[in-house]
Order: sequence, then structure tokens, then C-alpha cells
Amino acid sequence: MTERTEPGFDALHPPSRELLDDCVHCGFCLPTCPTYQLWGEEMDSPRGRIYLMDLAERGEIELQGAFTEHIDACLGCMACVTACPSGVQYNRLLEATRPQIERNVERSRSDRLFRSGIFALFPYRRRLRAAAIFGLAYQKLRLNRLAERVLPPRLRATQALMPPVKLRNAFASLPRRVKPDGPVQRRVAMLSGCVQDVFFHEVNVATQRVLAAEGCEVLTPRDQGCCGALGLHAGREDHATKHAKRTIETFEKLPVDNIVVNVAGCGSSMKEYADLLADDPEWAERAKAFSAKVRDVTELLAELEPRAKRHPVKAKAAYHDACHLGHAQGVRAQPRAVLRTIPGLDVVDLPEAELCCGSAGIYNMVQPEPAAELGERKASNIRAVNPDLLVTANPGCLLQIGRYLDGDIPMFHPVQVLDASLRGRPLP
Repeated sequence: MTERTEPGFDALHPPSRELLDDCVHCGFCLPTCPTYQLWGEEMDSPRGRIYLMDLAERGEIELQGAFTEHIDACLGCMACVTACPSGVQYNRLLEATRPQIERNVERSRSDRLFRSGIFALFPYRRRLRAAAIFGLAYQKLRLNRLAERVLPPRLRATQALMPPVKLRNAFASLPRRVKPDGPVQRRVAMLSGCVQDVFFHEVNVATQRVLAAEGCEVLTPRDQGCCGALGLHAGREDHATKHAKRTIETFEKLPVDNIVVNVAGCGSSMKEYADLLADDPEWAERAKAFSAKVRDVTELLAELEPRAKRHPVKAKAAYHDACHLGHAQGVRAQPRAVLRTIPGLDVVDLPEAELCCGSAGIYNMVQPEPAAELGERKASNIRAVNPDLLVTANPGCLLQIGRYLDGDIPMFHPVQVLDASLRGRPLP
């Protein structure tokens, strides 16, 4: 932690005065802000948090205490960026503010340990696989019922998010190269992810199959690791920078047209590597070239001319916009367009579609109470449209929403639905 003798931000990349001054405090962000909708508190709205950042930038308030509480309460969902008529870049303001807190604010011992535990586990596939073994035993012994009674809220929320564990999938490997049957339309490399590859391995398998069926040669390097998304969104700049550089090193040597991501949070961060490494003369141009190649899988599929035959999937599918896909990347039309190429599939939107489900990276673990309120609210909005299935493009959303739907409605990634259609098979 940096030694502080004055209130306000330190000199290392504080939120810029120019970006702070863009906010005219009009209030268009308020209806889309999850925490403002929950509590109606001005300082828990985007414009309220910008006001706090403004005061801190001027050195008029300290970061310890109320400032940190209000910034910590922000999900970072970026719905306000979509809603803002003035083009305020709240995403850049938040990503400059959170590292200030991580460097300069003394958290409680329990908070430090809990956050450190998250970052010691989730970015590492080998550790996640070990956790999957424990998780399987935990589920078979039905310890979750006991945990609901005895664990503190954060640990209770974390264990409740655990998906049904399949060790066969958790320890499976993806083929390093998948070729299409016909001519190659596009050569791509795929990020397999951390949580995605261990707990949602079947989504990666479906992604490879769908891309190959649509004429892509797919390379999936074995030596890839965490992309740094969790660290970037939580203000752990060193973590994010280290993993971003490793990811660039892994993928930049591959002769591909695009780098494909099927996790909204990862794709959002990878598209921001150019900003993250802008001040590093060795990495700035490499990061810029890398980020220019990144595509969400639905974004890429929407660019390609459909090649494979679609078989009917007769179902009503509710589509949930993952915040880091819709708000952060602006990818909204493409997933819907891809799904609507499937005969018989009725794609419907949700009420309050702009509101976050409460997942938001590590938010549902470190802020379990508001995350639970948002999860219940999202589940109610899903049930309101009476769908046969829910489709969303982020594992965090699948885990969070699944907790509150409680198995009532099957949930899938868009590529799983398309994969079932291309293969002429029922959804799993």
C-alpha cells in the first residue's frame, strides 16, 4: 500500500480532469444503474460516484471510508455508458479509480484475505480443477444445506454459485487445431478461459465445432492462461498487466485473422489491452495490434456468411445481455442475429434488460447482499416472459442467474444453441 500524507488520489494515473468534466449531472444514467435502483442513494449512482471522484481528484476528500464504500458498491456494469447522452466514459473513470483504492486504502484483514483467496484460485485452471474435485464431494455430501446455515454471507454466496461439477469435462483438453470440411473462410485463435474451460468446457467444445462448421480453422493454444479480466475490473492493475502481457505473447505469434472469445468479461478486457498498456513503450503497439483482432464469438459469426445447414430448434429463448458484452463492447444485435438464423427459435428480450444480474466479475462474492437482490430481480424478469430456455454469453451470468432460477429454466450459451441446430440434435 502506498504511504499517503494527503487526501485524494496519488499521482499514478488518477481519473483525468477532462473525463470528470464531461459529466453534466443530467441524471439519464439513474434508471439504468442497478445500485441506484436498489437504494435510491445519489452517491450510489454514476453521477454521484463521479462527484466523489471529482472531490478526490481535487484533494478535498480522503479515499478511506465512505468513498471506498460507494465505489466498491458499483458493479462496473457500464449501463450508464450506454445511457449517457453526453458520452461520459465512466468505464475509464472507474478503471482509474479502483487501482487507487487498491493501492491506498487499508482494507480489513478478512476483506484482504477473501479477495486474495479469489485471485489465488479463479485465474488458475489447475487450481480450479483441484477445487472441482472438492466441489464434487461437497455436492455429493449435500454440504450446501449445512453451509447455508453456518457460513458467513460471502462464503455462503460463493458456495451457492458452484455449478454441478463434471470431472470429465473439468479435466478434458481441447484439440489444438480444428479444421473445417470445406474452404477456410477465416483462421482464428480461441481463448479457452479459466472458469470457462473448467466448469463450462462444453461451451468451448461447441464454439470450436460451430466455428469449424462455418468455415473457420480454429487454433487453441495449450499454453494460454488467464487474460487478466478479473484483476482489471477489480482494480488489481499489476495482476491485469501481467496476464495481459502473457496473453499477448501467447497469441500474437499465431498466424490468425482474429482472436475469438466466448466470455463477455474476457473479451471486454482484451479489447482494452491497448489502454491498459498504453504507457509501456515495449507493449503499447503490440497491445493495440492484439486488441484490434479480438472478437466475441457471436460478433465473428455475424460477420461470416452462414455456411452450415440449420435444423429447427422449436423453442422460446429469452436472451439476457451480459453487461460486458452489451454495455462494454456494444455487441447486442449480433447474438440475436445469430440466434435468429435458427429455424423455429423465437428470441425474446427481457423486461429491465439493461439492469445487471448481479454477477459483475467478483461482485456477487464480495457484495453478496445487493447481488442477491439483483439476481432475484433478474430471475423474476426472466420468468415473466415464460421462456423455454435462457441464453446468455457469459459464465458469470450463467452461474448467478442459475442460482436464482433454481433449475426452473435451462440455460445455454448462444453457441450451444447454434451447435445443436447445426448438428440436428436436441439441446443437452
